Amino acid sequence: MDPISLQLGTRNLCSWLMKLLSTQPEWLSTKMKFFLPNVDLGSSEEAPDPEQRVILQLRMLHTQGPATWQSFIHCVCMELEVPLDLEVLLMSTWGQEDELGVDERHRLGPQLQHGLKRPPQSCGSSPRQKRCRKQQLELARKYLQLLRASARRQCGDGLPRPGQTPTAQQAYVPPILQWSRTTAPLDTREGAIVGNPKAEDSTNISIQDLFNFKAKGPQVTVLLGKAGMGKTTLARQLCRKWADGQLDHFQALFLFEFRQLNLLTSFLTLPQLLFDLYLSPESGPDVVFQYLKENANRVLLIFDGLDEAVHPCSSKETVAAGGSSPALTLFSDLCHGTLLPGCWVMATSRPGKLPACLPTEAAMVHMWGFDGLRVEEYVSHFFSEHPAQEVALAELRGNGHLQSMCAVPALCQVACLCLRHLLSGNPPGQSAALLPTVTQLYMQMVLTLSPHGSLPAKSLLGLGEVALRGLETGKVIFYAGDIPPAIMAFGATHSLLTSFCVHTNPGHQVTGYAFTHLTLQEFFAALHLMASPTVDKDTLAGHVTLNSHWVLRTKARLNLSDHLPTFLAGLASRTCHPFLKHMAQRNEDWVGARQATVIQVLRKLATRKLTGPKVVEMCHYVAETQEAELAGLTAQSLPDQLPFHNFPLTYRDLAALTNILEHRAAPIHLDFEGCSLEPHCPEALIGCGQVETLSFKSRRCGDAFAEALSRSLPTMGNLKRLGLAGSKTTARGIGHLVQALPLCPQLEEVSFQDNQLKDQEVLSIAEVLPRLLRLRKLDLSRSSFSTATVLSLVKVAVMCPTVRVLQVRETDLIFLLSPLEGTAAELQRTSDLQEKDRQRKETEDRRLALRLQKCQLRVHNVEVFIALLLEGPPLEEVDLSGNQLEDEGCRLLTEAASQLHITRKLDLSDSGLSVDGVSCVLSTLSTCQTLETLHISLLHRTAVLTFTQEPKEQEGTRERAAFLDSLMSPLSCEPPLGSRWIRLTHCGFQTKHLEQLCKALGGNRHLGHLDFSGNSLGDEGVTLLAQLLPGLGPLQSLNLSENGISLSAVSSLSQCLSTLQWASRLDVSLESQQILLQGDRRGREASMGGSSPECPVGAQSLGFGERSIRRSFCLKECQLEPLSLISLCATLEQCPGPLEVQLSCKNLSDQSLETLLYCLPRLPQLRLLQLSQTGLSPRSPLLLADVFSQCPRVHKVDLRSLSHAALHFRPGEEKGGVCCGFRSCGLSLEHVEPLCCLLSKCGDLSQLDLSANLLGDDGLRCLLEHLPQVPLSGSLDLSHNGVSREGVLQLLETLPARPPVREASVNLGSTQDFWIHFSKQEETKQTTLRLSECSFGPEHVPRLATSLSQAHQLTDVTLSRCCLDLKQLTLLLRLLRPPAGLLHLRVEEPWVGSAGLPALLEACARASGLVTALCISETQQQLCVQLDFPRREEKPEAVASRLAHSDLVRQLIETCARLRRLSLSQVNLRDTSNGSSLLQSLLLSVSELRSFRLTSSCVSPESLDHLASGLGHCHHLEELHFSGNWLSEEGTWALMGALQGMCRLKRLDLSHLLLGDSMLDKLTQGLSHMTLLQSLRLSGNSIGDVGCCHLSEALRAATSLEELGLSHNGIGDAGAQHLATILPKLPELRKIDLSANGIGLAGGAQLAESLPLCRKLEELVLGCNAMGDPPARGLARGLPQHLRVLHLPSSHLGPEGALSLCRALDGCPCVEEISLAENSLAKGLPRFCKGLPKLQRLDLVSCDLDNQAAKGLAASFTLCPALEEILLSWNLLGDEAAAALAQVLPRMGRLKRVDLEKNQITAYGAWLLAEGLAQGPGIQVIRLWNNPVPADVAQHLQSQEPRLDFTFFDKQPQAPRGT
Repeated sequence: MDPISLQLGTRNLCSWLMKLLSTQPEWLSTKMKFFLPNVDLGSSEEAPDPEQRVILQLRMLHTQGPATWQSFIHCVCMELEVPLDLEVLLMSTWGQEDELGVDERHRLGPQLQHGLKRPPQSCGSSPRQKRCRKQQLELARKYLQLLRASARRQCGDGLPRPGQTPTAQQAYVPPILQWSRTTAPLDTREGAIVGNPKAEDSTNISIQDLFNFKAKGPQVTVLLGKAGMGKTTLARQLCRKWADGQLDHFQALFLFEFRQLNLLTSFLTLPQLLFDLYLSPESGPDVVFQYLKENANRVLLIFDGLDEAVHPCSSKETVAAGGSSPALTLFSDLCHGTLLPGCWVMATSRPGKLPACLPTEAAMVHMWGFDGLRVEEYVSHFFSEHPAQEVALAELRGNGHLQSMCAVPALCQVACLCLRHLLSGNPPGQSAALLPTVTQLYMQMVLTLSPHGSLPAKSLLGLGEVALRGLETGKVIFYAGDIPPAIMAFGATHSLLTSFCVHTNPGHQVTGYAFTHLTLQEFFAALHLMASPTVDKDTLAGHVTLNSHWVLRTKARLNLSDHLPTFLAGLASRTCHPFLKHMAQRNEDWVGARQATVIQVLRKLATRKLTGPKVVEMCHYVAETQEAELAGLTAQSLPDQLPFHNFPLTYRDLAALTNILEHRAAPIHLDFEGCSLEPHCPEALIGCGQVETLSFKSRRCGDAFAEALSRSLPTMGNLKRLGLAGSKTTARGIGHLVQALPLCPQLEEVSFQDNQLKDQEVLSIAEVLPRLLRLRKLDLSRSSFSTATVLSLVKVAVMCPTVRVLQVRETDLIFLLSPLEGTAAELQRTSDLQEKDRQRKETEDRRLALRLQKCQLRVHNVEVFIALLLEGPPLEEVDLSGNQLEDEGCRLLTEAASQLHITRKLDLSDSGLSVDGVSCVLSTLSTCQTLETLHISLLHRTAVLTFTQEPKEQEGTRERAAFLDSLMSPLSCEPPLGSRWIRLTHCGFQTKHLEQLCKALGGNRHLGHLDFSGNSLGDEGVTLLAQLLPGLGPLQSLNLSENGISLSAVSSLSQCLSTLQWASRLDVSLESQQILLQGDRRGREASMGGSSPECPVGAQSLGFGERSIRRSFCLKECQLEPLSLISLCATLEQCPGPLEVQLSCKNLSDQSLETLLYCLPRLPQLRLLQLSQTGLSPRSPLLLADVFSQCPRVHKVDLRSLSHAALHFRPGEEKGGVCCGFRSCGLSLEHVEPLCCLLSKCGDLSQLDLSANLLGDDGLRCLLEHLPQVPLSGSLDLSHNGVSREGVLQLLETLPARPPVREASVNLGSTQDFWIHFSKQEETKQTTLRLSECSFGPEHVPRLATSLSQAHQLTDVTLSRCCLDLKQLTLLLRLLRPPAGLLHLRVEEPWVGSAGLPALLEACARASGLVTALCISETQQQLCVQLDFPRREEKPEAVASRLAHSDLVRQLIETCARLRRLSLSQVNLRDTSNGSSLLQSLLLSVSELRSFRLTSSCVSPESLDHLASGLGHCHHLEELHFSGNWLSEEGTWALMGALQGMCRLKRLDLSHLLLGDSMLDKLTQGLSHMTLLQSLRLSGNSIGDVGCCHLSEALRAATSLEELGLSHNGIGDAGAQHLATILPKLPELRKIDLSANGIGLAGGAQLAESLPLCRKLEELVLGCNAMGDPPARGLARGLPQHLRVLHLPSSHLGPEGALSLCRALDGCPCVEEISLAENSLAKGLPRFCKGLPKLQRLDLVSCDLDNQAAKGLAASFTLCPALEEILLSWNLLGDEAAAALAQVLPRMGRLKRVDLEKNQITAYGAWLLAEGLAQGPGIQVIRLWNNPVPADVAQHLQSQEPRLDFTFFDKQPQAPRGT
């Protein structure tokens, strides 16, 4: 029996199988290739006998092992017509052991070995044999022939695809190839058409173009493409073309796959890689390898799947023994030329992070799949032999979504398979319904596997299980044991699996199996996850993720599930429900739950913030689900700005994004930067109306991309901003875009920058501008254009009515436009006549700005340029800086400036202007009436002319800008309106140029400011210029800084103060060469014979016009010698006054100072002399002290730190007090006597400041001794003089013998204050003493008491934090014995708050005088005692003995026998200690007590009982204050009971006590008996309307009531009516406070009727009640004539009510305070005509006041001479209001504070206020917080005028000393 019979079991069955397979030679050959890919089948196929050939092939299959043999038997039964009985017999052979005998095996061995490839031969194991050259070449030739044969055998036939028969041939359609990097120049013969690297967008690159054999560029090429783009197919196509002889340059080609190289278990050498793993030579491997090395430039190695290489490539990787390395290291060495230098290397990879082993110069080529033409070509080839070819093409053309999917070549093939199946049994038009998604495309492909409808679910799920297991373990290659034989046969039958030879190490090879494509494996894995019962929902949900596009090199295992979530999303579609139900063999609920799990995960992902790549993936997922709701959720969750940066995008990606955006309502902005974009991908955006901004920035975009984009733009109706930057678009692409732009009238911004556009492209784009009526900006920067093109662009800008700015600088080019009103459609429908009218109006209104910088314009271009401008609209700005215009060009332009109507600026900087050209420019400008400034600096290449605006446009704008710039530089300021500024700085002018320049300048009638700084005039030139100045007319400033002048030239300039009427100030800083001669505006007006119209608002009312022009001379940074000072003073004698002189030098000698002081009487016009930053000697204070006798006009001398001195002079010879200050001058004991001697010559010394000197205690003693000879009648400041406690005691001891002291204040703490204020002769002799932080010890108390007792005029003593404890205070009170009279002693010590009331009372009981007033505040840590010292005959010793032996209560009663006032604030009377008992005893014994205050304290019921008992015996009590205490209900009842007998009370304050109805009844009962009551305060007692009714009745007897306070009591209209009834019956009422109640319109009306009947009413407080205008009008009709205070804040007043009140108040003689804050008073405040002579405070905070209202108010302020505080914060006041206030500030002598917080005052208004503040010395602060003033300007203004306060916290001004 033959071996096959032995295997099959019977000879008949064997014969039948032989006969069957003999009739299917092609089928058997295909299976042999599938199962035996590594075996050479040539010998078996050459057998002449078919049956013998079948026997040989079956023996080969059997030797592969049981798994292969069983899979083959399955294929026979599945694919061939086998009877059922024979099929059972065949299947029964599975698993049988091999029964072939040993002899049979030996007999089959040689035949089998003859058919196998030769075993691998090691190249390095055998020694090199010596052969002749001819033999070597013959060996190499034979090997190369073997290579071609092997390549033809491996790649000659295309791999069968799913559903494709093995013999089907498919023509290759190359995908789109696009160069991604310009490192490898290609064949120049083909140019841009075949892939010029400068034309990276070329889509016609052929396979041959991938290699440029002439250039020296990189020989490494990387093909980048997403999965399914055909990378592997292209690699095999290259192999096939080489085998066919088309790539004739290469002699050898090797194709490797990294997915197989990853399976190697050992390191390799390069010969092993080439020969053992690929193809070994028949002999002489070393000779063949040597030949390959010598001809390496003709060797190509292709590595497929570089992204699948799992081992990282490192430069530090070690090489194993024998030079072997990992496969990736060999690849790296080949790329870098370390191995086989000169060879060509090509790799394919998915896009992403490539390994570091690739050289940087490697050429990158993107594979983009198919465009529309390629798709149709592929379909035509696929259906070339099919009758339904045209029908298939029609289906494709009618289904855009199918076209989108077919852009991926792998999907295109699957789609063709599905179409062939659909068209064979269905009518046309079914593709849209059956092939809507990629998942359903694969699903239809699976359905084609079962033509009869019986879908093999078990086999499909089995295949899916294998696929999923491979994805989870990172496996794409399987072995025969990994796949069950039945599944293997199923995959082989339907071409779902492919087989190949796998080398795990040299010499060992096995057969590997893989899915025909990775995406097919992912589909089956997804099918298994969705339909397999073994997979739970959590596992399913865990596979729905958003994967990054980047391929990470750090992973040891590949991420092979890129498309798995996509297929899961697709299977979750409702369309796939029946398919899944059949696959899973489960009910609908089970399948629906699986699909819902996927949808739920996608919902969560849709709401997350995703990056660009994940957004694209999410769009694919959502599109696969076909869920409209999910698409809407995803679309709405996308951000408004959606960026896509640095990752590849295909047409299909953009199509998926567009489909999602169709479900979005809001507009979106798409930004693509650095992305690799498929050339035709913009076509996916056709009809996308949600995109508002579309921006592309990538070098990979070229003409094809621009052409595709031009087809999309007209269909995007809401697109407003378009950007295409940094691309490689040429004229062809721009041409397409230019044709598309007019079809997009809604565009507002277009950017084509950085596209290297040439002249023609730039012009073609610019010419489209008139048709883009909505365009705001066109950016063509970084283009290349000529000067002629620039002039053409100017013409476009001039003629196009919407162009506002043309900006050109070198390669930058930008148009800024102002779109026309109306929609684009309306504008396009406008008739011709309307269009002409509109254009005419637009031309009249528009202003054009031209900025043509560095455009290489020359002189001959200027005339053409001017001619173009004369035809156009008025110009706002012309900037021609950086061109080569030279003198002639500049002259022509300045001469034409007046005709061009430039309203802002003409810039000719860096244009080649010379010194001679400056005079020409000046001459041409004499006739230009609109010139405002001219700035020429030849050193800095600056030449700028600015012009004034039209009169209607310039109001209020120039002045603000002028002053803002002047704020930051005191030596420069912008010209005011109407004056001209000529700045000729750093031009190298000398004396010889002056006459010509002045002649040219003489024609400028409006010249106001002249700047010659930075030139070379010298002393001679400055002297000449001073002589020529009268010919230039009145100026406002002349700047001669940096001209190298000396002190001799200063005399010539100083004469200008007397010779030039307009000159008012000369500032000279010699060392820094800053010289500025300034003019006063009034002097300029006088010189011109009229008033200046450019005077700012309010400037003429600031007081300047009422005085003479003040002159100022300032000389700094020079050495002043006596002769120089004499000469200088002689020059200044001729200067009219008033005159201010400021001198500053490093040091001023005593001789120079004496000389200066000696010259003072010769300057009668002098008002101020300042020596700033000038070093003076220690003797200078004595010299300055003597100036009062030398020059009687001096009324104030102020010297600080021996470096700053100021002498103030009286205008005339009138007499008056003088002030003298020598602060920080180092004065010590030795200076005191001579200083007092000199000061004694003063008639009346009102102030002497000796602070911060070195007097010490000795100097103080000496000063006190000599003070009687000094006529000091004011204050003496001795602060910071190192005075100690001993000096204080010396002061106290000398008080009785010194001139009458009004006040002495000493602080030895951190402030170190020491002030003494003396009384004038006519003042009452009373002395106040304040001592702080003097640290008195026990030994000092007797001396302190003695000194205080001897000061007869001493009435008040304050000892604050002087370290006096309770014992020392007791001793002081006992020893203090002044003469008869009252002494008020205040002690402030920390222990007062914790000592307790009994201890303090005990200390007071020890006093030697009688206590008449006692005040204790624990929180304020203060004890105040007023002592009365009557004359007593009793000796002091007897008094002390008596006081020592009496008990405390008795001592307290005796000492306080005449107590009239007792005040306790914030004390603690909660406990039952001695405090309340002592108070009770004290109250029971004092018969003269008139006032008792207990406020803000905690009182227990027991303590209050004690107090109530004591108060009940105070029958003469007139004043009781119990406000703000915390009382219990029992305590309140006790208090109410004590009030019942107090019939003499005149003032009662029970505010903020909790009074219930019953207690209120008790109170009203007591009030009814208080007929003498004058003041009643019940604020915050919750009285309400009912309580108010009872209170009104109780007040009927209080006919003496003067004050009634009922605020915060919840009184409504009813309560107000009760009060209105009783108020007229209170004839003495002077003040009523009803604020913060609930009084409305009705109650307010009743009060308005009754209040005028209160004839003596002075204060009316009704704020925070919603009364409105009617009560205000009623109140205005009868205001009380003695009214002093009116408070109506937040009273819901409107303009009408405010008007009525203001008119009624106008002229009231007694009104002192008005508050109408927080009412809407806009236009409701007329100006006062009669005025308010006593008004001190006006509160109009938050009243909606605007500038107009403020003007009338400001005018009224002058009629209120007593006004001290104005509150106008939180209003709408602007600069006009500030100007109005600035006008009146100098005339308000008593004004102290103005609050303008939170208004709209700008820096200009603040500057005006500072100007007005300078004329109002009495004003302490103007608050300007939270106004729109820049911080730097605010800081500068505040440094100039500290009384301007811009801070948040109110800096309360300190009162002057002694007030």
